[in-house]
Amino acid sequence: MSAPPAAMAEDVRDMALPNAEIDWERLDKTKFFLWGAGLFSGLSCCLYPLTVVKTRVQVQDRASATAYKSMADAYRQIFRHEGIRGFYKGFGTTILGSLPARMVYMSTLERTKSFVASETRRLGIPESTAAGITSGVAGLTASVVTQTVVVPVDVVTQRLMVQRGQAGVGVAVANLGGGAMIRQIVAQEGLRGLYRGFGMSIITYGPSSGVWWATYGASQRAIWRNLGYRANSDRPSQTQIVGVQIASGLCAGAVGALVTTPLDTVKTRLQVLRSETGARPTLASTLRTLVAEDGFKGFYRGLGPRWASMSLWGTCMVTTYEFLKRLSAKPL
Repeated sequence: MSAPPAAMAEDVRDMALPNAEIDWERLDKTKFFLWGAGLFSGLSCCLYPLTVVKTRVQVQDRASATAYKSMADAYRQIFRHEGIRGFYKGFGTTILGSLPARMVYMSTLERTKSFVASETRRLGIPESTAAGITSGVAGLTASVVTQTVVVPVDVVTQRLMVQRGQAGVGVAVANLGGGAMIRQIVAQEGLRGLYRGFGMSIITYGPSSGVWWATYGASQRAIWRNLGYRANSDRPSQTQIVGVQIASGLCAGAVGALVTTPLDTVKTRLQVLRSETGARPTLASTLRTLVAEDGFKGFYRGLGPRWASMSLWGTCMVTTYEFLKRLSAKPL
């Protein structure tokens, strides 16, 4: 089926936009996964403290004398009481678990993007619109598939993150290692305990990844058009390409955080906290507790850290990811 005239005209303008996609078939898979493991592990090391702070803020008891007053106060208290190591609790478990998770995520993302992109071209959808659809569907699909690997890692690392040398968070204060935490969860809750919050993770991270990638893809195209890059003879520098990627990542992080923070707050509390009887809370009791403690603004606990986390993680991730794809691309 041929594209309508208007769509064809839009395609002619947009196909010349910079930073054209390197699809799955052009990637050297060995380079892609090996270099990806190293690059993203280094990125995780730099940004992991943001995730620790976000998790602590979301699950803390606001009535406690040790409750954090702000994001800056959380950093000060963690450093004062636990030192640098406090910002890296659960990091080893995260790195080990993230390696297979990233392989699943990246391969699913790229395969889905290739498939959806070919379908949008077949249907004659304008490239600027297709970019948002392709990125959004690929991000959603990759995230949903990856949760089967990610959720057990999340459950373990989040409980490691909130361990601290003082009371006030509402969880055990003993400092367990990753292996000991896994054994404790399985002993107390069975294997199902490792998948606590699985449904909420799907609901949270599926839309979060979809919104992030769709916003990134659409905003990137919009920025290039506004900058006037529409002709093949008018190519930007590498610095300009990275600058547009960063701006698009910040836009995507802001939109993603605003849309998904309530879901992330509920999911995190489900995976981490216990009730006064020692039982894990249900979805209904978690919702009631949040509303009782803070009203509906309680669902936006940790919005600042989550926005910072999503923006920095997303921006650094996507610039690293685009670099990784160029590094792994087979010669034409």
